[in-house]
Amino acid sequence: MKNILLLMLLFCSRTLLAADIQFTASVNKTQVEVGELFEVSFTVNGAMQRFTPPAFSGLQVAGGPNQSSSMTSINGNSSVSMALSYDLIAGHEGEYTIGAATVVVDGKQYRSNPIRIKVVKGNAGARGNSNTNGDAVATANGTDISKRIFIRAATDKTNVYQGQQLAVTYKLYTNIDIVDNALDKMPDFNGFWSQEIKVNIQNVEWSTEIYKGARYNVAVLKKVILFPERYGRLALDPLAMTFIVRQSVPSNDPMDQFFGGAVKDVKYRVKSSPVTINVKPLPEAGKPADYQGAVGNFSISATVDKTSVRADEAINYNIKVSGTGNLKLFKAPQITVPADIEKYDPKITDNIIENLTGASGSREYNFLLIPRHEGNYTIPPLKFSYFNPVSGKYVSLATSDFAIKVAKGVGGANVTAFTGAQEEIKELDKDIRFIKTSGADLDKEEDEFYGSGLFYILLFMGPISFTVAMFYRSWYRESNSDLVKVRNKNANKIAARHMANAQRELLSGDKKKFYEAVYKGLYGYLSDKFIIEAASLNRENITAQLQQRNIGQLIIEQLHETLELCEMARYAPLTALSEQEVFEKSKRIINDIENA
Repeated sequence: MKNILLLMLLFCSRTLLAADIQFTASVNKTQVEVGELFEVSFTVNGAMQRFTPPAFSGLQVAGGPNQSSSMTSINGNSSVSMALSYDLIAGHEGEYTIGAATVVVDGKQYRSNPIRIKVVKGNAGARGNSNTNGDAVATANGTDISKRIFIRAATDKTNVYQGQQLAVTYKLYTNIDIVDNALDKMPDFNGFWSQEIKVNIQNVEWSTEIYKGARYNVAVLKKVILFPERYGRLALDPLAMTFIVRQSVPSNDPMDQFFGGAVKDVKYRVKSSPVTINVKPLPEAGKPADYQGAVGNFSISATVDKTSVRADEAINYNIKVSGTGNLKLFKAPQITVPADIEKYDPKITDNIIENLTGASGSREYNFLLIPRHEGNYTIPPLKFSYFNPVSGKYVSLATSDFAIKVAKGVGGANVTAFTGAQEEIKELDKDIRFIKTSGADLDKEEDEFYGSGLFYILLFMGPISFTVAMFYRSWYRESNSDLVKVRNKNANKIAARHMANAQRELLSGDKKKFYEAVYKGLYGYLSDKFIIEAASLNRENITAQLQQRNIGQLIIEQLHETLELCEMARYAPLTALSEQEVFEKSKRIINDIENA
Protein backbone atom coordinates (compact mmCIF):
# COMPACT_ATOMS: atom_id res chain seq x y z
CA MET A 1 0.00 0.00 0.00
CA LYS A 2 2.80 2.41 0.92
CA ASN A 3 4.62 1.69 -2.36
CA ILE A 4 1.45 2.45 -4.36
CA LEU A 5 0.96 5.78 -2.57
CA LEU A 6 4.61 6.69 -3.15
CA LEU A 7 4.34 5.96 -6.89
CA MET A 8 1.15 8.04 -7.13
CA LEU A 9 2.80 11.02 -5.43
CA LEU A 10 5.90 10.75 -7.63
CA PHE A 11 3.72 10.66 -10.74
CA CYS A 12 1.80 13.68 -9.52
CA SER A 13 5.00 15.65 -8.90
CA ARG A 14 6.41 14.84 -12.33
CA THR A 15 3.13 15.85 -13.96
CA LEU A 16 3.08 19.20 -12.21
CA LEU A 17 6.73 19.98 -13.00
CA ALA A 18 6.62 18.95 -16.65
CA ALA A 19 6.32 21.78 -19.13
CA ASP A 20 4.82 21.63 -22.61
CA ILE A 21 7.58 22.44 -25.09
CA GLN A 22 6.42 24.61 -27.99
CA PHE A 23 8.64 25.21 -31.04
CA THR A 24 7.20 27.79 -33.44
CA ALA A 25 8.29 29.70 -36.52
CA SER A 26 7.15 33.23 -37.42
CA VAL A 27 7.95 36.02 -39.90
CA ASN A 28 7.64 39.77 -39.55
CA LYS A 29 5.94 39.92 -42.99
CA THR A 30 4.01 37.36 -45.01
CA GLN A 31 4.06 39.47 -48.20
CA VAL A 32 7.26 41.14 -49.34
CA GLU A 33 8.65 42.73 -52.47
CA VAL A 34 11.44 41.35 -54.61
CA GLY A 35 14.73 42.31 -52.99
CA GLU A 36 13.07 43.33 -49.72
CA LEU A 37 14.64 42.10 -46.47
CA PHE A 38 12.43 40.17 -44.02
CA GLU A 39 13.07 38.15 -40.88
CA VAL A 40 12.09 34.62 -39.90
CA SER A 41 12.35 33.59 -36.24
CA PHE A 42 12.32 30.16 -34.59
CA THR A 43 11.34 30.22 -30.90
CA VAL A 44 11.29 27.43 -28.30
CA ASN A 45 10.25 27.72 -24.64
CA GLY A 46 13.12 25.63 -23.32
CA ALA A 47 16.89 25.19 -23.35
CA MET A 48 17.88 24.58 -26.98
CA GLN A 49 20.44 21.79 -27.31
CA ARG A 50 20.69 21.29 -31.08
CA PHE A 51 19.05 23.28 -33.90
CA THR A 52 18.75 22.36 -37.58
CA PRO A 53 17.43 25.15 -39.88
CA PRO A 54 15.24 24.53 -42.95
CA ALA A 55 16.66 24.63 -46.47
CA PHE A 56 15.21 28.13 -47.35
CA SER A 57 14.73 26.96 -50.94
CA GLY A 58 14.53 29.89 -53.37
CA LEU A 59 15.43 32.44 -50.68
CA GLN A 60 18.79 34.03 -49.99
CA VAL A 61 20.12 34.24 -46.40
CA ALA A 62 21.34 37.81 -45.90
CA GLY A 63 22.19 37.52 -42.21
CA GLY A 64 22.06 35.21 -39.24
CA PRO A 65 21.57 33.15 -37.35
CA ASN A 66 21.05 35.73 -34.59
CA GLN A 67 20.50 34.08 -31.23
CA SER A 68 18.63 35.55 -28.25
CA SER A 69 17.23 34.25 -24.99
CA SER A 70 14.86 35.52 -22.30
CA MET A 71 13.51 34.47 -18.93
CA THR A 72 9.92 35.16 -17.80
CA SER A 73 8.11 34.56 -14.53
CA ILE A 74 4.32 34.04 -14.43
CA ASN A 75 2.57 33.36 -11.12
CA GLY A 76 5.90 32.44 -9.53
CA ASN A 77 6.88 29.94 -12.27
CA SER A 78 9.99 30.79 -14.29
CA SER A 79 10.57 29.71 -17.87
CA VAL A 80 13.36 30.15 -20.42
CA SER A 81 12.75 31.00 -24.07
CA MET A 82 15.38 30.86 -26.83
CA ALA A 83 15.11 32.16 -30.39
CA LEU A 84 17.14 32.04 -33.61
CA SER A 85 16.42 34.46 -36.46
CA TYR A 86 17.57 34.83 -40.07
CA ASP A 87 17.40 37.80 -42.46
CA LEU A 88 16.13 36.59 -45.86
CA ILE A 89 15.73 38.11 -49.36
CA ALA A 90 13.64 36.80 -52.26
CA GLY A 91 15.09 37.37 -55.72
CA HIS A 92 11.99 36.48 -57.79
CA GLU A 93 8.23 36.81 -57.59
CA GLY A 94 6.11 33.88 -56.48
CA GLU A 95 5.06 31.93 -53.42
CA TYR A 96 7.71 30.29 -51.25
CA THR A 97 7.46 27.86 -48.36
CA ILE A 98 9.88 27.99 -45.46
CA GLY A 99 10.01 24.38 -44.31
CA ALA A 100 10.05 23.03 -40.79
CA ALA A 101 13.15 23.45 -38.63
CA THR A 102 14.05 20.90 -35.95
CA VAL A 103 15.32 21.40 -32.43
CA VAL A 104 16.32 19.07 -29.60
CA VAL A 105 15.20 19.99 -26.05
CA ASP A 106 15.86 17.68 -23.10
CA GLY A 107 16.80 14.89 -25.50
CA LYS A 108 13.55 15.07 -27.51
CA GLN A 109 13.20 16.40 -31.07
CA TYR A 110 10.56 18.97 -32.09
CA ARG A 111 9.56 20.41 -35.49
CA SER A 112 8.35 23.92 -36.22
CA ASN A 113 5.41 24.87 -38.39
CA PRO A 114 6.05 25.67 -42.12
CA ILE A 115 5.40 29.23 -43.32
CA ARG A 116 4.25 30.50 -46.73
CA ILE A 117 5.65 33.77 -48.10
CA LYS A 118 4.24 35.70 -51.05
CA VAL A 119 6.76 37.75 -53.05
CA VAL A 120 5.41 40.50 -55.33
CA LYS A 121 7.02 42.86 -57.79
CA GLY A 122 8.53 45.83 -55.97
CA ASN A 123 9.03 49.53 -56.65
CA ALA A 124 12.81 49.72 -56.96
CA GLY A 125 12.85 53.50 -57.18
CA ALA A 126 10.89 53.98 -53.98
CA ARG A 127 13.02 51.51 -52.07
CA GLY A 128 16.22 53.08 -53.29
CA ASN A 129 15.50 56.51 -51.81
CA SER A 130 14.21 55.74 -48.33
CA ASN A 131 14.74 53.36 -45.51
CA THR A 132 12.12 54.22 -42.97
CA ASN A 133 11.71 50.61 -41.89
CA GLY A 134 15.30 49.53 -42.32
CA ASP A 135 14.28 46.84 -44.81
CA ALA A 136 15.81 48.29 -47.96
CA VAL A 137 19.09 49.86 -48.94
CA ALA A 138 18.93 53.65 -48.67
CA THR A 139 21.07 55.93 -50.81
CA ALA A 140 22.46 59.39 -50.34
CA ASN A 141 23.48 61.27 -53.48
CA GLY A 142 23.69 57.97 -55.33
CA THR A 143 25.90 56.42 -52.63
CA ASP A 144 24.75 53.43 -50.58
CA ILE A 145 24.14 54.66 -47.00
CA SER A 146 25.39 51.32 -45.70
CA LYS A 147 28.83 52.42 -46.87
CA ARG A 148 28.57 55.75 -45.08
CA ILE A 149 27.35 54.57 -41.66
CA PHE A 150 27.82 51.10 -40.19
CA ILE A 151 28.73 49.26 -36.99
CA ARG A 152 31.70 46.94 -36.93
CA ALA A 153 32.51 44.28 -34.32
CA ALA A 154 36.30 43.91 -34.03
CA THR A 155 37.85 41.03 -32.09
CA ASP A 156 41.47 40.56 -31.11
CA LYS A 157 41.22 36.83 -31.95
CA THR A 158 38.71 34.47 -33.56
CA ASN A 159 40.41 31.15 -32.81
CA VAL A 160 40.67 30.40 -29.07
CA TYR A 161 40.58 27.60 -26.52
CA GLN A 162 37.65 27.04 -24.19
CA GLY A 163 38.14 29.45 -21.27
CA GLN A 164 40.66 31.64 -23.12
CA GLN A 165 39.87 35.35 -23.00
CA LEU A 166 39.21 37.47 -26.08
CA ALA A 167 38.20 41.10 -26.47
CA VAL A 168 35.41 42.52 -28.67
CA THR A 169 34.94 46.19 -29.57
CA TYR A 170 31.80 47.51 -31.28
CA LYS A 171 32.63 50.66 -33.28
CA LEU A 172 30.40 53.09 -35.15
CA TYR A 173 31.80 54.32 -38.51
CA THR A 174 30.15 57.32 -40.17
CA ASN A 175 30.85 60.10 -42.64
CA ILE A 176 27.27 61.35 -42.84
CA ASP A 177 25.38 63.78 -40.57
CA ILE A 178 23.50 62.03 -37.73
CA VAL A 179 20.39 63.80 -36.42
CA ASP A 180 19.22 61.22 -33.86
CA ASN A 181 19.81 57.62 -32.80
CA ALA A 182 18.21 54.84 -30.76
CA LEU A 183 19.51 51.53 -29.48
CA ASP A 184 17.48 48.60 -30.83
CA LYS A 185 19.28 45.54 -29.48
CA MET A 186 22.36 44.85 -27.42
CA PRO A 187 24.38 41.79 -28.43
CA ASP A 188 23.73 38.50 -26.64
CA PHE A 189 26.82 36.55 -25.68
CA ASN A 190 25.33 33.07 -25.43
CA GLY A 191 27.98 30.51 -24.65
CA PHE A 192 30.33 33.13 -23.17
CA TRP A 193 31.00 34.56 -19.74
CA SER A 194 31.26 38.30 -20.39
CA GLN A 195 32.79 41.23 -18.55
CA GLU A 196 31.97 44.67 -19.97
CA ILE A 197 34.57 47.43 -19.98
CA LYS A 198 32.76 50.64 -19.12
CA VAL A 199 32.42 53.18 -21.94
CA ASN A 200 31.20 56.68 -21.17
CA ILE A 201 28.38 56.97 -23.74
CA GLN A 202 27.41 60.47 -22.56
CA ASN A 203 30.78 61.84 -23.65
CA VAL A 204 31.59 59.87 -26.79
CA GLU A 205 35.12 60.39 -28.02
CA TRP A 206 35.34 60.56 -31.81
CA SER A 207 38.45 59.73 -33.78
CA THR A 208 39.33 59.57 -37.47
CA GLU A 209 40.13 56.28 -39.16
CA ILE A 210 40.80 55.15 -42.72
CA TYR A 211 38.84 51.96 -43.43
CA LYS A 212 38.85 50.29 -46.86
CA GLY A 213 40.19 53.47 -48.46
CA ALA A 214 37.56 55.82 -47.00
CA ARG A 215 37.86 58.26 -44.10
CA TYR A 216 35.35 57.84 -41.25
CA ASN A 217 34.57 59.39 -37.90
CA VAL A 218 34.72 56.51 -35.42
CA ALA A 219 33.16 56.13 -31.95
CA VAL A 220 33.46 53.15 -29.60
CA LEU A 221 30.01 51.91 -28.54
CA LYS A 222 30.86 48.86 -26.44
CA LYS A 223 33.92 46.97 -25.16
CA VAL A 224 33.62 43.44 -23.77
CA ILE A 225 35.98 40.72 -22.56
CA LEU A 226 34.63 37.23 -23.29
CA PHE A 227 35.50 33.79 -21.97
CA PRO A 228 33.94 30.91 -23.98
CA GLU A 229 32.21 28.38 -21.72
CA ARG A 230 31.90 25.62 -24.32
CA TYR A 231 33.73 24.60 -27.46
CA GLY A 232 32.47 24.72 -31.05
CA ARG A 233 31.63 27.54 -33.45
CA LEU A 234 30.00 30.28 -31.35
CA ALA A 235 28.40 33.37 -32.88
CA LEU A 236 28.59 36.88 -31.41
CA ASP A 237 25.18 38.43 -31.97
CA PRO A 238 25.01 41.84 -33.63
CA LEU A 239 24.49 45.21 -32.02
CA ALA A 240 21.57 47.02 -33.70
CA MET A 241 20.76 50.74 -33.72
CA THR A 242 18.43 53.04 -35.63
CA PHE A 243 19.75 56.38 -36.88
CA ILE A 244 18.16 59.46 -38.38
CA VAL A 245 20.67 60.65 -41.00
CA ARG A 246 20.55 63.90 -42.96
CA GLN A 247 21.22 63.70 -46.68
CA SER A 248 21.29 66.27 -49.45
CA VAL A 249 18.62 66.17 -52.15
CA PRO A 250 18.48 67.97 -55.50
CA SER A 251 16.55 71.25 -55.54
CA ASN A 252 15.96 74.01 -58.10
CA ASP A 253 14.87 76.49 -55.44
CA PRO A 254 17.32 79.45 -55.43
CA MET A 255 16.89 79.85 -51.66
CA ASP A 256 17.89 76.24 -51.08
CA GLN A 257 20.91 76.67 -53.35
CA PHE A 258 21.87 79.87 -51.52
CA PHE A 259 21.82 78.13 -48.10
CA GLY A 260 23.77 75.09 -49.30
CA GLY A 261 21.04 72.94 -50.86
CA ALA A 262 17.99 71.03 -49.66
CA VAL A 263 18.26 68.21 -47.12
CA LYS A 264 16.06 65.32 -46.07
CA ASP A 265 16.13 63.23 -42.87
CA VAL A 266 16.06 59.47 -43.42
CA LYS A 267 15.62 56.72 -40.84
CA TYR A 268 18.18 53.95 -41.28
CA ARG A 269 18.70 50.81 -39.23
CA VAL A 270 22.29 49.65 -38.72
CA LYS A 271 23.31 46.21 -37.48
CA SER A 272 26.82 44.88 -37.08
CA SER A 273 27.69 41.70 -38.92
CA PRO A 274 27.75 38.54 -36.77
CA VAL A 275 31.20 37.30 -35.82
CA THR A 276 31.95 33.59 -35.52
CA ILE A 277 34.47 32.44 -32.92
CA ASN A 278 36.07 29.03 -33.33
CA VAL A 279 36.47 27.62 -29.80
CA LYS A 280 38.76 24.60 -29.43
CA PRO A 281 38.30 22.12 -26.56
CA LEU A 282 41.06 21.86 -23.98
CA PRO A 283 43.32 18.92 -24.78
CA GLU A 284 42.97 15.76 -22.71
CA ALA A 285 46.61 14.80 -23.19
CA GLY A 286 48.66 15.88 -20.21
CA LYS A 287 45.69 17.23 -18.22
CA PRO A 288 46.59 17.05 -14.47
CA ALA A 289 44.21 15.25 -12.12
CA ASP A 290 43.81 18.42 -10.00
CA TYR A 291 42.99 20.71 -12.97
CA GLN A 292 39.94 22.95 -12.25
CA GLY A 293 39.56 25.10 -15.40
CA ALA A 294 42.18 27.87 -15.07
CA VAL A 295 43.23 29.21 -18.52
CA GLY A 296 45.92 31.85 -18.94
CA ASN A 297 49.34 32.47 -17.44
CA PHE A 298 49.55 32.42 -13.63
CA SER A 299 51.76 32.13 -10.57
CA ILE A 300 50.82 31.05 -7.04
CA SER A 301 52.15 31.74 -3.56
CA ALA A 302 51.10 30.92 0.02
CA THR A 303 51.86 32.50 3.41
CA VAL A 304 50.88 32.06 7.06
CA ASP A 305 50.87 34.91 9.56
CA LYS A 306 52.39 32.75 12.34
CA THR A 307 53.98 29.33 12.73
CA SER A 308 53.95 29.08 16.53
CA VAL A 309 50.61 29.36 18.34
CA ARG A 310 48.64 28.02 21.29
CA ALA A 311 45.70 25.66 20.90
CA ASP A 312 42.52 27.50 19.77
CA GLU A 313 44.56 30.46 18.51
CA ALA A 314 43.72 31.45 14.90
CA ILE A 315 46.16 31.23 11.98
CA ASN A 316 45.62 33.15 8.71
CA TYR A 317 46.61 30.97 5.76
CA ASN A 318 46.71 33.12 2.59
CA ILE A 319 46.88 31.81 -1.00
CA LYS A 320 47.46 34.30 -3.83
CA VAL A 321 47.04 33.52 -7.55
CA SER A 322 48.42 36.21 -9.90
CA GLY A 323 48.52 36.53 -13.66
CA THR A 324 46.35 37.06 -16.75
CA GLY A 325 43.32 34.97 -17.69
CA ASN A 326 39.98 33.82 -16.33
CA LEU A 327 40.72 34.85 -12.74
CA LYS A 328 37.07 35.60 -11.92
CA LEU A 329 36.01 32.08 -12.92
CA PHE A 330 38.33 30.34 -10.46
CA LYS A 331 36.95 27.90 -7.92
CA ALA A 332 38.16 28.15 -4.33
CA PRO A 333 41.11 25.79 -3.81
CA GLN A 334 40.57 22.68 -1.71
CA ILE A 335 43.29 22.79 0.93
CA THR A 336 44.31 19.79 3.04
CA VAL A 337 45.11 20.29 6.74
CA PRO A 338 45.67 17.83 9.62
CA ALA A 339 42.53 16.50 11.30
CA ASP A 340 43.25 18.41 14.54
CA ILE A 341 43.21 21.76 12.71
CA GLU A 342 39.78 23.24 12.02
CA LYS A 343 39.41 25.19 8.77
CA TYR A 344 36.77 27.69 7.57
CA ASP A 345 35.62 28.82 4.13
CA PRO A 346 37.97 31.42 2.64
CA LYS A 347 37.50 35.14 2.31
CA ILE A 348 38.10 36.07 -1.36
CA THR A 349 39.74 39.38 -2.32
CA ASP A 350 40.10 40.45 -5.97
CA ASN A 351 42.56 42.97 -7.36
CA ILE A 352 41.74 42.57 -11.06
CA ILE A 353 41.99 45.09 -13.91
CA GLU A 354 39.92 44.61 -17.08
CA ASN A 355 40.87 46.22 -20.38
CA LEU A 356 41.08 45.20 -24.02
CA THR A 357 44.26 43.24 -23.32
CA GLY A 358 42.25 41.01 -20.97
CA ALA A 359 41.75 40.53 -17.24
CA SER A 360 44.91 40.63 -15.16
CA GLY A 361 45.78 40.99 -11.50
CA SER A 362 45.38 38.67 -8.54
CA ARG A 363 42.83 36.79 -6.47
CA GLU A 364 43.55 36.00 -2.81
CA TYR A 365 41.98 33.29 -0.65
CA ASN A 366 42.34 33.81 3.10
CA PHE A 367 41.61 30.67 5.15
CA LEU A 368 41.10 30.83 8.91
CA LEU A 369 42.74 27.80 10.60
CA ILE A 370 42.34 26.94 14.30
CA PRO A 371 44.45 24.12 15.79
CA ARG A 372 42.50 22.46 18.60
CA HIS A 373 45.22 20.32 20.24
CA GLU A 374 48.82 20.67 21.29
CA GLY A 375 51.41 19.23 18.93
CA ASN A 376 53.54 19.74 15.82
CA TYR A 377 51.68 19.87 12.51
CA THR A 378 52.48 20.41 8.84
CA ILE A 379 50.29 22.23 6.30
CA PRO A 380 51.12 20.38 3.06
CA PRO A 381 51.81 22.18 -0.27
CA LEU A 382 48.82 23.23 -2.38
CA LYS A 383 48.93 22.01 -5.99
CA PHE A 384 47.61 24.33 -8.71
CA SER A 385 47.35 23.62 -12.47
CA TYR A 386 46.44 25.84 -15.41
CA PHE A 387 46.36 25.65 -19.19
CA ASN A 388 48.57 28.08 -21.12
CA PRO A 389 46.86 28.81 -24.49
CA VAL A 390 50.07 30.31 -25.94
CA SER A 391 52.13 27.16 -25.48
CA GLY A 392 49.12 24.84 -25.68
CA LYS A 393 50.30 22.94 -22.60
CA TYR A 394 49.28 22.42 -18.99
CA VAL A 395 51.46 23.86 -16.22
CA SER A 396 51.51 22.51 -12.65
CA LEU A 397 52.65 24.61 -9.68
CA ALA A 398 52.83 24.02 -5.93
CA THR A 399 53.17 26.24 -2.85
CA SER A 400 55.54 25.73 0.06
CA ASP A 401 54.61 23.63 3.09
CA PHE A 402 54.47 25.13 6.58
CA ALA A 403 55.44 23.58 9.93
CA ILE A 404 53.12 24.71 12.71
CA LYS A 405 54.03 24.30 16.39
CA VAL A 406 51.03 24.33 18.73
CA ALA A 407 51.48 24.78 22.49
CA LYS A 408 48.97 23.88 25.15
CA GLY A 409 46.02 26.26 25.18
CA VAL A 410 44.79 28.54 27.96
CA GLY A 411 42.77 26.62 30.59
CA GLY A 412 39.00 26.50 30.00
CA ALA A 413 39.24 27.71 26.40
CA ASN A 414 38.82 24.36 24.68
CA VAL A 415 40.00 20.75 24.64
CA THR A 416 43.79 20.89 24.82
CA ALA A 417 45.63 17.60 25.11
CA PHE A 418 44.56 14.05 25.85
CA THR A 419 46.94 12.41 28.37
CA GLY A 420 44.70 9.56 29.44
CA ALA A 421 43.83 11.18 32.77
CA GLN A 422 40.22 12.15 32.98
CA GLU A 423 40.97 15.21 35.08
CA GLU A 424 43.01 16.79 32.25
CA ILE A 425 40.07 16.97 29.87
CA LYS A 426 38.56 20.47 29.88
CA GLU A 427 34.96 21.34 29.02
CA LEU A 428 34.02 23.78 26.26
CA ASP A 429 30.71 25.44 27.18
CA LYS A 430 29.69 22.07 28.68
CA ASP A 431 29.48 20.40 25.25
CA ILE A 432 31.73 17.47 26.33
CA ARG A 433 30.43 15.11 28.98
CA PHE A 434 32.07 12.14 30.66
CA ILE A 435 30.80 8.66 29.90
CA LYS A 436 28.24 7.57 32.47
CA THR A 437 29.28 4.18 33.82
CA SER A 438 26.42 3.57 36.26
CA GLY A 439 23.08 2.15 35.22
CA ALA A 440 20.28 4.34 33.92
CA ASP A 441 16.53 3.91 34.10
CA LEU A 442 15.46 3.88 30.45
CA ASP A 443 11.93 2.94 29.42
CA LYS A 444 10.66 2.27 25.89
CA GLU A 445 7.26 3.74 25.19
CA GLU A 446 4.65 1.70 23.34
CA ASP A 447 4.48 2.35 19.64
CA GLU A 448 0.85 3.42 19.21
CA PHE A 449 1.16 5.11 15.81
CA TYR A 450 -0.04 2.13 13.72
CA GLY A 451 -3.84 2.16 13.59
CA SER A 452 -4.11 5.64 15.12
CA GLY A 453 -6.10 8.52 13.67
CA LEU A 454 -2.92 10.21 12.45
CA PHE A 455 -1.96 6.99 10.65
CA TYR A 456 -5.21 6.97 8.60
CA ILE A 457 -5.04 10.73 7.93
CA LEU A 458 -1.58 10.33 6.43
CA LEU A 459 -2.71 7.21 4.56
CA PHE A 460 -5.51 9.01 2.69
CA MET A 461 -3.60 12.29 2.25
CA GLY A 462 -1.78 10.92 -0.83
CA PRO A 463 -4.84 10.29 -3.05
CA ILE A 464 -6.45 13.53 -1.89
CA SER A 465 -3.28 15.50 -2.73
CA PHE A 466 -3.10 13.81 -6.12
CA THR A 467 -6.72 14.79 -6.95
CA VAL A 468 -6.18 18.39 -5.83
CA ALA A 469 -3.01 18.57 -7.87
CA MET A 470 -4.79 17.36 -11.02
CA PHE A 471 -7.53 19.99 -10.63
CA TYR A 472 -4.90 22.68 -10.04
CA ARG A 473 -2.96 21.58 -13.12
CA SER A 474 -6.07 21.82 -15.31
CA TRP A 475 -6.95 25.24 -13.90
CA TYR A 476 -3.39 26.50 -14.34
CA ARG A 477 -3.18 25.34 -17.96
CA GLU A 478 -6.52 26.93 -18.83
CA SER A 479 -5.73 30.24 -17.14
CA ASN A 480 -2.31 30.50 -18.82
CA SER A 481 -3.14 29.05 -22.23
CA ASP A 482 -3.74 32.46 -23.77
CA LEU A 483 -0.26 34.02 -23.71
CA VAL A 484 -1.63 37.30 -25.08
CA LYS A 485 -3.97 37.73 -22.10
CA VAL A 486 -1.25 36.70 -19.66
CA ARG A 487 1.21 39.16 -21.15
CA ASN A 488 -1.40 41.92 -21.14
CA LYS A 489 -2.39 41.15 -17.55
CA ASN A 490 1.19 41.27 -16.29
CA ALA A 491 2.21 44.40 -18.21
CA ASN A 492 1.63 46.68 -15.21
CA LYS A 493 3.55 44.37 -12.84
CA ILE A 494 6.58 44.21 -15.13
CA ALA A 495 6.51 47.98 -15.59
CA ALA A 496 6.37 48.38 -11.80
CA ARG A 497 9.55 46.31 -11.48
CA HIS A 498 11.36 48.58 -13.97
CA MET A 499 10.13 51.67 -12.13
CA ALA A 500 11.29 50.23 -8.81
CA ASN A 501 14.71 49.64 -10.38
CA ALA A 502 14.68 53.24 -11.65
CA GLN A 503 13.96 54.49 -8.13
CA ARG A 504 16.94 52.52 -6.78
CA GLU A 505 19.22 54.01 -9.44
CA LEU A 506 17.84 57.47 -8.63
CA LEU A 507 18.68 57.02 -4.95
CA SER A 508 22.18 55.75 -5.83
CA GLY A 509 22.78 58.83 -8.03
CA ASP A 510 23.37 56.98 -11.31
CA LYS A 511 21.40 59.18 -13.72
CA LYS A 512 22.30 57.20 -16.85
CA LYS A 513 20.96 53.93 -15.45
CA PHE A 514 17.94 55.78 -14.04
CA TYR A 515 16.88 57.04 -17.46
CA GLU A 516 17.56 53.63 -19.02
CA ALA A 517 15.31 51.95 -16.44
CA VAL A 518 12.48 54.46 -17.02
CA TYR A 519 12.87 54.05 -20.79
CA LYS A 520 12.74 50.24 -20.55
CA GLY A 521 9.78 50.42 -18.16
CA LEU A 522 7.66 52.54 -20.51
CA TYR A 523 8.62 50.61 -23.67
CA GLY A 524 8.21 47.24 -21.96
CA TYR A 525 4.80 48.24 -20.65
CA LEU A 526 3.60 49.38 -24.08
CA SER A 527 4.98 46.23 -25.74
CA ASP A 528 3.24 43.88 -23.27
CA LYS A 529 0.02 45.88 -23.00
CA PHE A 530 -0.60 46.16 -26.74
CA ILE A 531 1.18 42.89 -27.73
CA ILE A 532 3.69 44.59 -30.03
CA GLU A 533 7.23 43.31 -30.44
CA ALA A 534 9.78 45.79 -29.07
CA ALA A 535 11.48 46.07 -32.46
CA SER A 536 8.20 47.28 -34.02
CA LEU A 537 7.49 49.94 -31.39
CA ASN A 538 7.81 53.43 -32.79
CA ARG A 539 6.06 56.75 -32.36
CA GLU A 540 3.45 56.01 -35.05
CA ASN A 541 2.54 52.54 -33.72
CA ILE A 542 2.29 53.77 -30.13
CA THR A 543 0.08 56.71 -31.12
CA ALA A 544 -2.19 54.49 -33.23
CA GLN A 545 -2.63 51.92 -30.45
CA LEU A 546 -3.41 54.56 -27.82
CA GLN A 547 -5.87 56.38 -30.07
CA GLN A 548 -7.71 53.11 -30.85
CA ARG A 549 -8.27 52.73 -27.10
CA ASN A 550 -9.54 56.31 -26.74
CA ILE A 551 -6.52 57.49 -24.73
CA GLY A 552 -6.48 61.28 -24.47
CA GLN A 553 -4.14 63.27 -26.67
CA LEU A 554 -2.59 64.93 -23.62
CA ILE A 555 -1.48 61.55 -22.23
CA ILE A 556 -0.07 60.57 -25.63
CA GLU A 557 1.95 63.78 -25.89
CA GLN A 558 3.27 63.39 -22.31
CA LEU A 559 4.30 59.81 -23.10
CA HIS A 560 6.26 60.80 -26.23
CA GLU A 561 7.89 63.72 -24.39
CA THR A 562 9.04 61.42 -21.60
CA LEU A 563 10.41 58.78 -24.01
CA GLU A 564 12.31 61.42 -25.96
CA LEU A 565 13.63 62.94 -22.73
CA CYS A 566 14.92 59.55 -21.50
CA GLU A 567 16.51 58.83 -24.88
CA MET A 568 18.30 62.19 -24.96
CA ALA A 569 19.40 61.95 -21.33
CA ARG A 570 21.45 58.83 -22.06
CA TYR A 571 23.77 60.86 -24.28
CA ALA A 572 23.72 64.38 -22.81
CA PRO A 573 22.85 65.84 -19.37
CA LEU A 574 19.44 67.54 -19.11
CA THR A 575 18.28 70.26 -16.75
CA ALA A 576 14.68 70.88 -17.91
CA LEU A 577 13.17 68.51 -15.32
CA SER A 578 14.55 66.86 -12.21
CA GLU A 579 14.88 63.09 -12.17
CA GLN A 580 12.22 62.87 -9.46
CA GLU A 581 9.76 64.77 -11.68
CA VAL A 582 10.54 62.40 -14.59
CA PHE A 583 9.99 59.41 -12.30
CA GLU A 584 6.64 60.67 -10.99
CA LYS A 585 5.51 61.68 -14.48
CA SER A 586 6.31 58.19 -15.86
CA LYS A 587 4.34 56.45 -13.10
CA ARG A 588 1.41 58.82 -13.69
CA ILE A 589 1.41 58.07 -17.44
CA ILE A 590 1.23 54.30 -16.82
CA ASN A 591 -1.57 54.76 -14.27
CA ASP A 592 -3.50 57.04 -16.65
CA ILE A 593 -3.30 54.46 -19.45
CA GLU A 594 -4.40 51.69 -17.07
CA ASN A 595 -7.34 53.76 -15.81
CA ALA A 596 -8.36 54.75 -19.34
